[in-house]
Amino acid sequence: MKCTDPFRRQRTHRSRRTNGFTLMELLIVMAIITCIILIAVPTTRSIFKHAHEMSAKKSLQTIQQAEIMYQDTYTANGYACKLSDLGGDASAGAPTPTAAQILKPDLAGGIKDGYIFTVSHCAKTSVNGVDRANAYEVTAVPEAVGKSGDRGYCLDQYGDLKFDPTGGANCTQPVQ
Repeated sequence: MKCTDPFRRQRTHRSRRTNGFTLMELLIVMAIITCIILIAVPTTRSIFKHAHEMSAKKSLQTIQQAEIMYQDTYTANGYACKLSDLGGDASAGAPTPTAAQILKPDLAGGIKDGYIFTVSHCAKTSVNGVDRANAYEVTAVPEAVGKSGDRGYCLDQYGDLKFDPTGGANCTQPVQ
């Protein structure tokens, strides 16, 4: 007498079926992932640009605060006409007018978060035979317009923050 299980054939068929995905299922999942990536990539780029622009504005405010501290510390010099004067290495010794150790090295180096920072339009007057800077403008322009940022920013000694919509340093429009 032969003992047979009528469900044996169905169980073996079922166990082979659950071992993996079919090619069609994998292709559908890959298509869905591709669609999500195509939607997300442009959004991610704009988020990064916006973050770089926000960082540039905050960095300009940091530089302005450093300029005020520099002017208070080195009253004979007035404002610093170079970012490197606001920087400096603390392990090199005490702060000096050419290395005040107020700004962090990345910002004092002039490049941070896709923007290039420079101090320009440094107006000087002579007081007792010593040149004293009494005005300045700091600019922040994107390293690659359209990639690291769309706008250029400028800030003067009064704290007036303006922008250039073309990404340059010709700042005419106030930031609100």
